[in-house]
Amino acid sequence: MHFDLTEDQQLIKQTARDFATRQIEPVAAELDKEARWPTEIVSQMAELGFLGMAFPPEHGGGGMDNVSYVLATEEVSRACASCGVIMSVNNSLFCDPLLKHGTEWQKKEILAPTARGEMLGAYGLTEPASGSDAHTMKTAAELQGDGSYLLNGSKNFITCGPEAEHTIIFAITARDGKRVRHTALLVRPDMEGFTLAPHDEKLGIRAAHSCTMYFDNVKVPKEYVLGADGKGFKIAMNTLDGGRIGIASQALGIARAALEKAIAYAKERQAFGGPIANLQAIQWMIADSDVELQAARLLTLRAAALKDKGARHSAESAMAKLYASEMCTRVTHRALQVHGGYGYTTEYGLERHYRDARITEIYEGTSEIMRIVIAKTALS
Repeated sequence: MHFDLTEDQQLIKQTARDFATRQIEPVAAELDKEARWPTEIVSQMAELGFLGMAFPPEHGGGGMDNVSYVLATEEVSRACASCGVIMSVNNSLFCDPLLKHGTEWQKKEILAPTARGEMLGAYGLTEPASGSDAHTMKTAAELQGDGSYLLNGSKNFITCGPEAEHTIIFAITARDGKRVRHTALLVRPDMEGFTLAPHDEKLGIRAAHSCTMYFDNVKVPKEYVLGADGKGFKIAMNTLDGGRIGIASQALGIARAALEKAIAYAKERQAFGGPIANLQAIQWMIADSDVELQAARLLTLRAAALKDKGARHSAESAMAKLYASEMCTRVTHRALQVHGGYGYTTEYGLERHYRDARITEIYEGTSEIMRIVIAKTALS
């Protein structure tokens, strides 16, 4: 076992760090304050190949691996968590299931331009009354004689939804008593009957727009069915395994940004005859945060390495997401405490990291759901 990065991985990490420092970090506070979609940054991420990193070049991807994807997502998220999750959704929640389950037509016409960043994708599983218990979804699609589906229902909290050219929508397509079958459908906003609500006003990741979607007899042509009929729920769950690696990476970036600011502030802030970095209370907060951040990174890289090998990684992705997200909340909490009253203001940016951190424990599987996934594997 070794922990050294390859030359290519080191180059990707440095490229992402330079890009995030120069182009993203200077405007991150503005994006958050104005809840402005980062159009120019999304375009630059596309040029760098960050919107389709671990996909074959013949399908529009950058031909990189998932370890590189983790490294780049952490760097982008360190500068702006909103930009980090936009990158994560396009890679993990949209392009990945298209590569695994898409037809040749879908890969050519939808996956390739999306992986290149010419279009964006989104993932629609959550509903107003169906979150963690996804089996209770109400959105349904009825098969028509020509092989198309007639879609009715709604989805909410769909990250990138207002900006996406395609969204993977999961809908009930058959019932057998109490059992239901789900199918994944690729839906475009220009399809008649598809309505987008205004983007959500949120506590954090304010520049990564999300919204509620409504479907009123939306006709989805048969070529827009993703995977086999009735296999949608399996596609949804398998996709989230990879998505959780992206969110763990986002949490790493948020926590690292907060910790770096806490360390710099502790060295400068004078109290009790010297810099507060000399105080044991501060040192212990810094030490605990550094240990937890390093541990979370190893868990995340392990999950990514397993995915690169084609090995099952459901529990490992859940572990990475669980630990990294809860670590992120703890680290940003401590970093704000190190700053004292200044941390509570907008001047130092700690309150932004603190707000952004909280969502990582909720989306793409709450911490409670992660514990269920981990426990099932441990007890099997």
